Amino acid sequence: MRGGRRALHLGTPRQSSVTSGQPQHIEHDAYRAGCLILAVDDDPSMRRSVSDLLGLHGLQVVTAGDGREALEVLKTRDVEILLLDLHMHGVDGFELMARVADEGMDVSVIVVSGDPSIDAAIESLRHGACDYLRKPYAPQALVRTVENTIRRRLLEKENCIIREQLEKSEQLYRFMVNSSPDLVYMLDDQGRFTFLNDRVEAMLGYSRESLIGSHYSSVVSAEDRSLAHYRFNERQTGERAAANLELRLRRKPPGPEPATETIPVELTAMGVYRTQNGELQFVGSYGVARDLTERKQSEEIIRHQAYHDLLTGLPNRSLFMDRLSQAMTQAKRSSHAVAVVFLDLDRFKLVNDTLGHATGDELLRAVARRLAGTLRSEDTIARIGGDEFLLLLPRISCGADAERVAEKLVDELKPPFRIEDQEFRVSASMGIALYPKDGDTVDLLIRNADLAMYNAKYRRNGRYISYSKSMDAAPSRHLTFEREIRQALELRQFEVYYQPQVYSPTGAILGLEALIRWNHPSYGQLAPGEFIPVAEKSGLIAEIGRVVLRRVCTDLRHWLDIKLPHTRLSVNLSSQHIDTKDFVEDILGALREHNVPGDHLEVEITENIQLCEVESVVEKLRMLNRHGVTVAIDDFGTGYSSLSYLRKLPIHTLKIDRSFVKDIDTGRAESCIVPAIVSMAKELGLNIIAEGVETEDQRDYLESLGCDLMQGFLFSPAVPAEAAARLLVESPFSRPAGDSRIELPRTMAQ
Repeated sequence: MRGGRRALHLGTPRQSSVTSGQPQHIEHDAYRAGCLILAVDDDPSMRRSVSDLLGLHGLQVVTAGDGREALEVLKTRDVEILLLDLHMHGVDGFELMARVADEGMDVSVIVVSGDPSIDAAIESLRHGACDYLRKPYAPQALVRTVENTIRRRLLEKENCIIREQLEKSEQLYRFMVNSSPDLVYMLDDQGRFTFLNDRVEAMLGYSRESLIGSHYSSVVSAEDRSLAHYRFNERQTGERAAANLELRLRRKPPGPEPATETIPVELTAMGVYRTQNGELQFVGSYGVARDLTERKQSEEIIRHQAYHDLLTGLPNRSLFMDRLSQAMTQAKRSSHAVAVVFLDLDRFKLVNDTLGHATGDELLRAVARRLAGTLRSEDTIARIGGDEFLLLLPRISCGADAERVAEKLVDELKPPFRIEDQEFRVSASMGIALYPKDGDTVDLLIRNADLAMYNAKYRRNGRYISYSKSMDAAPSRHLTFEREIRQALELRQFEVYYQPQVYSPTGAILGLEALIRWNHPSYGQLAPGEFIPVAEKSGLIAEIGRVVLRRVCTDLRHWLDIKLPHTRLSVNLSSQHIDTKDFVEDILGALREHNVPGDHLEVEITENIQLCEVESVVEKLRMLNRHGVTVAIDDFGTGYSSLSYLRKLPIHTLKIDRSFVKDIDTGRAESCIVPAIVSMAKELGLNIIAEGVETEDQRDYLESLGCDLMQGFLFSPAVPAEAAARLLVESPFSRPAGDSRIELPRTMAQ
């Protein structure tokens, strides 16, 4: 029995003795060559595959067919890494991890399981696993995971040597404490500082000398002193001691002024005791305070993004509707009117089509700044998508007040905008609706303002019109579009394009996203954003989804017949389609009709999907999982409800929204959410794909975070099926039919 070794994450290196002086160094290649890996799986072919794959990379592998056999190996061999299947006869994976922990074995556990649920991954991490890999996995993913674990263990062993040396040297110990990014302190039994590390000056602006002998309350904010009274000078030890407690400390300004600024910290503290005359005597307190300023700023950014448009910084639809609801409630009590102005820029699509989206985005930001500068402080302007804005005037006397504001906006837009040495003249069409005259609900008021805007645009661009009931019977763009969409379904005017999802380090195509296009007889090819909202409002979105599914399965069947490399196609489906009772059968029926295996298909849903019937949606997605179909969260990070639903949904992939990727080039603070999303995905064992990658800098930054799967114009735009097939053939992992020497990586876990 190998006893006395610390469980799972630390251990004393066998090949090095601890001495004083310079820290010992372990050669990576030597350690890697001697690192023994135990692969435990009840599938013999899986054991052989793992052994052969890792052997090709110069790694030592032994195998075991079940948990009991694995325990015998662990008792007799110095195993460093355990590749463990969860579900086996006899001693299963969870029980084996518990035995490893109970017996103090220094083994890093990597769970390799076919269980598709997030709960399995979370439970594995709770049992001590250091990583989680879903079957089937890409060979590169397994090798990369094992290599990362070897490097991590090597670092831990070297750190262990350093820690033991520091324990023998008071000078090195003080160096470590003073180099800590956290504030480290000690108090005497009266709550006075007896020790502070160097961090105190950078964090709080006080010198150590000025605080030694002072009471701890001198640095605690007045609002938190009652809380600090029991925790900053902690007397408890062990589990009852203060841990991860948030409070605020006062920061001293550079000059002689009194400290008014505070910073948030996370406090961990415990009591210190000594034995005197056979009894424990309280000596004081030891504590560590971690600066939370950056974390709080990141949380504030995320909260801001949940309710604001990322491009312009204006409130988004969600925040606008909340403020409109409050304004209507106040107006009902005080009998004044509320106005909603729906504003749409005229011919803005021409800017994007001729000069590109970058110029269009800059023009939108300039328009937003000019409009916002025109309104009163109590008014709200929101961007709700594309070139559409909503204005809230929460307190007016009559409709003439709203028309005067609209006239002012028309005049404000008349001066030209100058973007990149080019002049642009912008006009807007506006519709006005009043509460309570034109609607007594939020949705109705916005709908009527929208209808009035389309009437203004129909009559003449660059003007405003107030809503009237006669507009309900007049033809609108929405109604016309709805009729044309129905005709497009009958005439088969919809076409599916495919955009590659690329493994950036090699350029291999590991998946394709299916994107619908409408070949409109009058307007030419239309992107989804120009007709999907109308399709959702008219209830036609589910039928469009079925068209896309049939087209995708047809192309998949053709590609399988001509023996193109295995790849997975992702299909975006609307929440309205998911809510239908035939949703699961629509997908499985299309797969059966074209004889396509389910593991070739992935369903993409948006993160702010309205999960009114959470359990029903989860069950539908799990039914798809059982047939091999995986689930991805599209545009992750732009919604505000996904974090609460993330653990409930049986998902496999997160897709970083293009708006965050775009900010990588600009250096904007919002880009800090990208590392957070990548880290979250890794912790949960999910795949991560970055959308909208257009520059080399974006690619390099994402690769540095470990996000290797990308799609965007840097690699390829969306192309028709024939062109997509050619891209698959030319992919670095393509191979002739029947050649099994190279296994095509499959990044989408099941």
